[in-house]
Amino acid sequence: MKKAVIYARVSSTGDRQDTARQVEDLTAYARNNGLALVRTYTEKASGRKKRADRPVLNECLLYCIAQRIDTLLVSELSRLGRNAADVLNNVNACKEAGVNIYFQKEQMSIFLPDGKPHPFLTMLVAVLGAMAEMEADNIRYRLKSGLDKYIRDGGKLGRPEGTRKTPADYERDYPQIIKELRRKDRESYDRIAKLTGTSKNTVITVARMMGLTHDQQQPTVIIHDPPPMKKLNNNPPIKKSYGQHRRISQA
Repeated sequence: MKKAVIYARVSSTGDRQDTARQVEDLTAYARNNGLALVRTYTEKASGRKKRADRPVLNECLLYCIAQRIDTLLVSELSRLGRNAADVLNNVNACKEAGVNIYFQKEQMSIFLPDGKPHPFLTMLVAVLGAMAEMEADNIRYRLKSGLDKYIRDGGKLGRPEGTRKTPADYERDYPQIIKELRRKDRESYDRIAKLTGTSKNTVITVARMMGLTHDQQQPTVIIHDPPPMKKLNNNPPIKKSYGQHRRISQA
């Protein structure tokens, strides 16, 4: 007998809503379709929360994938996420793991009884993907629109005036780093960070703000005096003595 898991969620955290109806309906579906119900997950959480903020849903999906559950039963598509992107990610995760999901309200599932993907759900997943991209575009548009309005109204980007450090501030706050950076035989950024007990990023920031980066320093050019020219022959010139030569020749 195939195994099934129920996931039920309501948005209200009070007593006004509960998951009893969802669990009852999905239990009846499992019984009528020959599914062995092994676990039931219930959660009270707002539909606007991300999956990361819904621990019960996370636990349910991980259990279904790890235990190779045949079918996850949910009351409707919206139970699996706060938006199209969340639903799409969760559906794809189960699909890739071979876990079927049955959506009671929509009366459809990921896979058909013969194991093939449901053609309508395949189209629905494509639509969800397009909706997710549209939602992302809308978020980017709203952010850019709000930023443009802020700038038009005189707003300024970056740090407020007076909060940016001056070279004098760096001299006061990082004297040891600056001392190491100013050495003629300076060490690498990593080595200076270790010597001063700071991070490499801090060392690089100080070097940049104080004009002490490698590309800002003038290279030291060492000019060596040329070695003295050696004489090809240091022996004194030989004086010829023709008389001696003649005497030797006569001997």
